[in-house]
Amino acid sequence: MKKLFDRTLWKFLLVGVVNTLAGSAIMFGCYNLLGLGYWASSAANYLCGSVLSYALNKRFTFQSREKGSLGRFAVHILLCYLLAYGIARPLTHWALSGADAALRDNAAMLAGLVLFTVLNYAGQRWFVFSRSFSWKKKNQKEL
Repeated sequence: MKKLFDRTLWKFLLVGVVNTLAGSAIMFGCYNLLGLGYWASSAANYLCGSVLSYALNKRFTFQSREKGSLGRFAVHILLCYLLAYGIARPLTHWALSGADAALRDNAAMLAGLVLFTVLNYAGQRWFVFSRSFSWKKKNQKEL
């Protein structure tokens, strides 16, 4: 448990605050000001935020020099996005079934944002930028 709460977590959270503020403004602006739907608005958030997140987390948070992490990052972000927002929307819509559609969607986007953050940290730390994880090392051991 101690390893979970180290400097890396605090650096990730600092980068995440910047990404969350910018991404949330994009997402809620697309939905409430531009009239885009739930999926388009939340996707715009993660498309823009992911570029910044990759650069900052690779160098600043995880200090990774490993090549090939961009592909893992892209797969990871896509999976986190689909899981977080795919779970948040039906649960929030069920919990707020009496509310209007805009309130339900805004609450679902907020819930998805929180779930995405948890999944994203775990995946970036132990899969994308992990020093111990390498496709080459795993494949070489099998040969």
